[in-house]
Amino acid sequence: MTGDLETTVLQENRTGVFAGDDPFVIARRWLEEAQGKEPNDPNAIALSTVDAGGLPNARMVLLKEIEAAAFVFYTNYESIKARELDSAGKAAFVMHWKSLRRQIRVRGLISRENGPQADEYYASRSLKSRLGAWASRQSQPLSSRTALMAEVAKATAKHGLNPSRPPFWGGYRLTPVEIEFWADGEFRLHDRFRWQRASPKDAWMIERLSP
Repeated sequence: MTGDLETTVLQENRTGVFAGDDPFVIARRWLEEAQGKEPNDPNAIALSTVDAGGLPNARMVLLKEIEAAAFVFYTNYESIKARELDSAGKAAFVMHWKSLRRQIRVRGLISRENGPQADEYYASRSLKSRLGAWASRQSQPLSSRTALMAEVAKATAKHGLNPSRPPFWGGYRLTPVEIEFWADGEFRLHDRFRWQRASPKDAWMIERLSP
């Protein structure tokens, strides 16, 4: 009986922007709201990885899809971030929207999306972005911007106006074991709800956190 009472109280607490039984639905709803308010890149995430020595690394990446059970983004597989993602098999990110005064923090397991879904997304990008993916040796030293534009010209001459997806470029899927929804409150008395599970196969446990 106590468990039922706790669940009821928790559901009463999670009203308004926190309402819902599926964290991915809530995340999509928040992102949709941000798309109408944020001046630039409402889908930007601060992606955090660690290197072989455990030293953290962070950078902004564009989140491209919130699936039914995961978050998907794309990058060059030869980049530093990709090497760290592949090595650790885990990552975290935060999405923050000043316009909404909200953020979502996510931690979980990493896998590659290197099939038809990646092909479809690559084909949807602008031609210059597709050619840029071929031309850029991401994270590698570069002598000048002139040298970069020369590589773009070479890629254009070689791959034409309908380039296929480079074998070294594709997606990553982050399947979360923890998602935290945060909304600003007066006097720094913020609202925070953490969805947590031991593995992607387990049920979510939800709890309110102190600000």
